[in-house]
Amino acid sequence: MRISEILRSKPRHDVVTIAPDETVRALLGLLAEHNIGAVVVSSDGETVDGIVSERDVVRRLHEDESVLDGAVSAIMTSDVNTAASDTPVDDLRVVMTERRIRHVPVVTDGRLTGIISIGDVVKSSLDQLQFERDQLDHYVHQT
Repeated sequence: MRISEILRSKPRHDVVTIAPDETVRALLGLLAEHNIGAVVVSSDGETVDGIVSERDVVRRLHEDESVLDGAVSAIMTSDVNTAASDTPVDDLRVVMTERRIRHVPVVTDGRLTGIISIGDVVKSSLDQLQFERDQLDHYVHQT
């Protein structure tokens, strides 16, 4: 299975982005409004400048409450792991596990085309296992 298959099965196909100069407070509003755990930071909505997650906010907020009124660029991860839509899901699972990341932007021809969460990867694995189980069950119980 490829990342493109997961993207097609997602109910939403748009990617929530935020400009690097927006405030962390605005970021929190987007996270809550869209019920998501991370937002891609992009100056133009098409390129990936960074990514910022709930964890990034919490870790910085613990150190300094004034971070809420600061720019997202101050707390974002700028060295972002991205994936292509033709990347095998198994390869992405390994990267996410080894690097302990939960969200990976999908980039096609230099343009942001989606985002994959660890939940998406787990769901695809469970769906694949269910399909295989059903196939085996059908094979075993054939008459």
